Amino acid sequence: MNSYSLAREAYAANGVDTETALATLARTPISLHCWQGDDVGGFERPGATLDGGGIQATGNYPGKARTIAELRGDLEQALRLIPGRHRINLHASYADFAGKKVERNEVSVAHFRTWIDWCKANGLGMDFNPTYFSHPLAADGYTLAHPDAAVRKFWIDHGIACRRIAAAVGRELGSTVVNNVWIPDGCKDSPVDRKGPRLRLEESLDAMFAEPLPPAHTLDAVECKLFGIGSESYVVGSHEFYLAYAVKRQKLLCLDMGHFHPTESVADKISSVLQFIPELLLHVSRGVRWDSDHVVLFDDPTRAMMEEVVRGGFLARTHIGLDFFDASINRVAAWVIGTRDAQKCLLAALLEPIAALRTAENAGDFTTRLALVEEAKTLPLGAVWDEFCRRAGVPVGSAWLAEVKRYEKEVLSGRG
Repeated sequence: MNSYSLAREAYAANGVDTETALATLARTPISLHCWQGDDVGGFERPGATLDGGGIQATGNYPGKARTIAELRGDLEQALRLIPGRHRINLHASYADFAGKKVERNEVSVAHFRTWIDWCKANGLGMDFNPTYFSHPLAADGYTLAHPDAAVRKFWIDHGIACRRIAAAVGRELGSTVVNNVWIPDGCKDSPVDRKGPRLRLEESLDAMFAEPLPPAHTLDAVECKLFGIGSESYVVGSHEFYLAYAVKRQKLLCLDMGHFHPTESVADKISSVLQFIPELLLHVSRGVRWDSDHVVLFDDPTRAMMEEVVRGGFLARTHIGLDFFDASINRVAAWVIGTRDAQKCLLAALLEPIAALRTAENAGDFTTRLALVEEAKTLPLGAVWDEFCRRAGVPVGSAWLAEVKRYEKEVLSGRG
C-alpha cells in the first residue's frame, strides 16, 4: 500500500473521510495578492515604490517585478507550483495605464482589460481593492476621514470607481469579486477629537456604497486595523468601528491576522462576527510583534483560524486571501510557501475528527475531547497533502524549490 492509502485508513479509523477533505480543499480558492511580487509598488508611474499608508515592505532580494508582464509571469510561475484553482487579488494601483497618467478617481474597467483577459486565459478569479495610499492626497494620513471635503470627495469617487470596476470584472469572469476597503487614516499621537473623523468616515462610506451593485458580481468588505506606522495612537477605522459598520450596513468584515494585538486570537472572533454579518473576508498573514506581514506559516494561529472556519461550518461564507509582502526572500517562493501553508492549515482542519469531538463535548466528556484533539495532531496529514499535490500535478514536498531556483537563475536574476 502507498502512503496515502495508509493515511486514508488511519483517518477512517478516526471517522474522517480523506476524500471528502480533498474534494473540499480542491474547490476552496485562495486569493493571491499581487503586491507580494513588487513590494507594493504598483504601476501608476515607472519605478514606483511603496509610499506611506502605514505599511512597509522590507528587504532588497533581487528579482522584483518591474512591469505588469514580469508580475504576471511571476504569478504564473507561482501558480504552477500551488495545487488547486485560485484567484488573484489586485489593488487599483496595479492598473494597466499603458504609460498614461490617470487619476485614481478616474480609473475604470478599461484600465483592467488586460488583467481580465489574463485571468480568463489562466482560469483565475479576481478580487479587488481601492488604493488609499502612496498618493499626494493621502500624504497627511487621512483620506475618507479627511477634514477637507474636497479631499474626501476625491477618495469617495475613487471608491465608487473601484466598486464599478469590481462589478464589471465579476460579471465578465462569472465569479464574484470581493472589493475590500482599507484606509490608512489615523494619527501618530493622541488626538483630541476621535469622534469627528469617525463620523466623516461613516458618511464617506455611505456615499461610496450608495449605488446598489449585483451581489453576484461584487461584494463590499471593510478592513479594520489596530495601528500602523504613522497611526500608532489612533486609527479611525478600528475594529469596533468597522464591526459596527459591517453589522449595521450588512457588509463583509475583513479580519487581517496582522491587524490585532499579538496576544489576541483572531480565530475567536469568527463565530461572533458571522452571527451578525453575511460573509467574512480573511487576510491570512503573520504579524511579528506588529503588522509586519511575514510569509504565512503552518503555525498555530493559522491552524486555529482554519479550524474555526471549518468547525463552525463557515467555509461557504468565508473568502480566504493572503496579505503579506516580504522583500527579503525570493518573492515567487514567498507566494508558494504562504499559499501552500494556508492550504495545509485548511486541510488539517478538514481532517479533524469533528463529529467525534462534538459528541464528546456535548456529552461533557472533555477528557475524550482533549485526547482526540491531541491524537489528531500526529495523524499522517503529510501523506494526504502529498496526494493532493500529486493529483493537482504540482511538485510534492520541497521539490517545488528546485523549480523556483531555476526560475530565479533564468528569469529573476536578469532584472538586476
